[in-house]
This record gives sequence, structure tokens and C-alpha cells, in this order.
Amino acid sequence: MTQELKATAAETEVTLDTLDRFPSRIGRVFLVGDTEVAVFRTSDDEVYAVENRNPHPKGGPLAEAIVSGRYIYDPLYDWKIDLKTGLVQEPDQGQVRTFRIEVTNNQVILFTK
Repeated sequence: MTQELKATAAETEVTLDTLDRFPSRIGRVFLVGDTEVAVFRTSDDEVYAVENRNPHPKGGPLAEAIVSGRYIYDPLYDWKIDLKTGLVQEPDQGQVRTFRIEVTNNQVILFTK
């Protein structure tokens, strides 16, 4: 399910939801401006956000990826992607766009550029 959030060019942060609304190891999709963002909460309660588009040449969504530690495994091509850096791990290569996330007063806040 995609949740559309309005953001103007002048905005630098978008409050997504409360932390308890992010299940552990499950991706959620938000539409921020024209960009789909997949947000993941890891088993150790870290929260990461990446563009919901696989860097594989054929593309595909990342929100349904399998989460293990701070990595996700793409369900279509089994690419391992670091949620912190967005880097695809060897032997594959590529990078997905990442977004800075903060949790303040139980609110998950995404920062855009």
C-alpha cells in the first residue's frame, strides 16, 4: 500500500508516521513528491529509507525485499543492498538512492534534498 505525502520543493523534512506503525523487517512505501520511498525498520529498531526502485537494469520495487540486519535482499534478482549506503553488494553492482531518517518523539521523519 502506497501512502501519498505532499512535499513542496522548499521542504526538507517529512513526518511519515509513528515508529510503532513500522513493523520490524517489513517495508512500507510512501510517495514523497514524485518519488516512491521504501522505509524499513530492522530487528534492532533502526529505520532506513531508500528509493523504491531496484538499481538492476530491469528495475522493480524494493519494498517487498527480505530484511536481514541492515541489508535487504531484492525479491526479483536476489541482490543484496546495504540500507545505510544504498550500495549493491558484490558480485553485483549498483546503488540505490538513500534518504536520511530520524526518529524524534516516536515520529519517523524523512529528510529530502
